[in-house]
Amino acid sequence: MMQQILIGGVWRDARAEGDFHAFNPSNGEPLPDRFPISTYDDAQEAIQFGWEAARLLRQTKPEAVANFLECYANKIELNRADLVGLAHVETGFPAEPRLNSIELPRTVDQLRQAARACVDRSWMRPIIDTQTNIKSILAPLGAPVVVFGPNNFAFAFNGVAGGDFAAAIAARNPVIAIANPGHPGTTRLLAELARQSLLETDLSMATVQLLYRVPDDVGLKLVADHRIGATSFTGSKAAGLKLKAAADRSGKLFYAELSSLNPVFVLSGALEERGDTIAHEFFNSCTMGSGQFCTNPGLVIVPTGELGQGFVESVSEKFSSQQGGVLLGPAAIDGLVKAIDTYVSHGATIRTGGTADTADGFRFANTVLTVSAVVFLNHPEALQTEAFGPVCLIVLASDNEMVQIAASLEGNLTGTIYTSTNTLDDQLYARIEPILRQQVGRLLNDKMPTGVAVSPAMNHGGPFPATGHPGFSAVGIPASITRFAALQCYDNVRDDRLPAELSASNPLAIWRTVDGQPSR
Repeated sequence: MMQQILIGGVWRDARAEGDFHAFNPSNGEPLPDRFPISTYDDAQEAIQFGWEAARLLRQTKPEAVANFLECYANKIELNRADLVGLAHVETGFPAEPRLNSIELPRTVDQLRQAARACVDRSWMRPIIDTQTNIKSILAPLGAPVVVFGPNNFAFAFNGVAGGDFAAAIAARNPVIAIANPGHPGTTRLLAELARQSLLETDLSMATVQLLYRVPDDVGLKLVADHRIGATSFTGSKAAGLKLKAAADRSGKLFYAELSSLNPVFVLSGALEERGDTIAHEFFNSCTMGSGQFCTNPGLVIVPTGELGQGFVESVSEKFSSQQGGVLLGPAAIDGLVKAIDTYVSHGATIRTGGTADTADGFRFANTVLTVSAVVFLNHPEALQTEAFGPVCLIVLASDNEMVQIAASLEGNLTGTIYTSTNTLDDQLYARIEPILRQQVGRLLNDKMPTGVAVSPAMNHGGPFPATGHPGFSAVGIPASITRFAALQCYDNVRDDRLPAELSASNPLAIWRTVDGQPSR
């Protein structure tokens, strides 16, 4: 059956130039539904509807947007059995606990946090300078936001339900979602629940639109269109950079999450004190979700000598003792094969794994490779190729080489340093930390990086190529909302003509900065 796209609140046949189907990664079999590959005509129509919806949303009270987000969160919970069942088939992730008890609750929590932010206006940051009678506020972009959903989160980062979606909607911008080809059916069901919620809350029906897939040239035109406010993309570095270049040429905002190895430094005192415990923590972190997390620790730096070799042996034993988990599709296997070939051709040695296992769906053996610090420092770019799966590269290094490796790292979402509970590792930590701190968005100590808490203090971002901009986070409300906002200034505008958030009487009783001081 050929599925329809959602344009302007109506499910209709696509003006397609082809179609595709998803796979069941657990057995490698294609799923029956077909999904269209939309032409530029579909994209143009979605953009125009979104452009008109943006004007309406600018004039919509934030409370109405909050009602939509709450209604949508409720519908997701009411339909959790269908959503979890479909996502399980399309992704191969276990229904319990991953989809039903972890990812779906996280998704509705994000939507509800965004709804609360709509009401309290915390993301709008009203500033009033009474001396000059100048006031400013963060406001909607006034244009639709394009959200490209990733393959590794069917709910929490989905183009029509995830964190970027919630943030863009909370800022009162319509969303044009591009589904990930790995779970189009799940995305279609979410979009229908969003459509029903729009009907019940009287928001513009073009607030949420859905295309399943577009050709490369259409994607480039879409993100560069003058009627687009911003684009959010989570995916491969190669595809993301092409889209970013097109958006940049047109002066359009482009937020990208592209690549991250999430380096983990394990210092000698920590290894001597609790080496096997750290090896166990690392194994769990690196193989969680079959290694298909953006914060998956794919690069570990340990001391040379017996301690480091013992860690390698312990990790290799743990990796080889379990079958590799289900990957999201055949492209994931191809990517791992290429990454491992790159590692080996630049001096790394496979300790365990290194091969695909397609006899039981899309799987890849849990894989450990090692390399000396000298070789790594001679080929830092090649040996920082992302391997998106249950694969890790362990570098054996002296203290001085660890510092050099930290300085050679590309930008990452996270960076971790494991140290002893006494003072043994303090000096080396003090040498590595200032360097690593500048290379990562989130610094961790004695804790593996997998997992991203939905906290106001969270930074799910980092220097390039982890993301396209180090000053913004894709997770954590209200910070994530500000990516999709415009700073608007009012100079000597009469009080009765100001937005309520800036009125002298503060009728909303919200927090504002008045003459440099927080005030209600």
